Amino acid sequence: GYTGYDGSMVWKFIHERICFSGYGYDDDDWKADFNKAVSGLHSVISAQVTRGIQEKIDDGEAFKDDEIWRDPKAEFQRRLSPNGETPLAMENLYFAYMLFLGAAAKAKDRLLEDCNSGKIDRDAASALRSFLESPVLNDPSVQVAPRKLRDHALKSANGLWEARMRTRELLRIMNCVQCNKCRLHGKIAMMGLSTALQIHLGRSGEGEDVSRIHRVELAALMSTLYKFSRAVQFCQEMST
Repeated sequence: GYTGYDGSMVWKFIHERICFSGYGYDDDDWKADFNKAVSGLHSVISAQVTRGIQEKIDDGEAFKDDEIWRDPKAEFQRRLSPNGETPLAMENLYFAYMLFLGAAAKAKDRLLEDCNSGKIDRDAASALRSFLESPVLNDPSVQVAPRKLRDHALKSANGLWEARMRTRELLRIMNCVQCNKCRLHGKIAMMGLSTALQIHLGRSGEGEDVSRIHRVELAALMSTLYKFSRAVQFCQEMST
């Protein structure tokens, strides 16, 4: 949510130094897909921050004189609208959302097994089962982004070690975030992205055996997927 912390320098480093340079939105390469996924995650966090500003106003809380973000509509336009600083922010949000939904669909049996084995507490297991029954997981349109990612990756499978290195760097750069709350949620989000890419690609581009994915990684995947769904809902509300 909204903490007042300005992480723009960290995001600048991520987009300029960790993402792959020289790749556009429509480029036929998995490196372009990687960049879009990272940008989509950035969009989620931008939506969370903007929602937090709106919630603070709704709760009647006062802003401090030195707080730079005060208008949720202006922040939405700046961060997420087609006329803002990142014109493709919404497209990247949906692209990454499909990657996460596709990863959850591939991990469905494993997640249900954990629910039924008692490894997850009753309330969480009930909520998770309800989500796993959602028809969106079986919607063919959701598989467009994962299929595009795999097709691109299979063309240059020998270079996928770069994706693993870059996702590790994404986790490491979160240590530079000065807000403790932001750092915690940032690490969970980056681990969720890493898990989604691992499930879809593995080492060869054909995907990873979900049974080998650690439960902590799956938890990060599902937590971040929940944030994606809230971000998409918020963006739809702000766009009407």
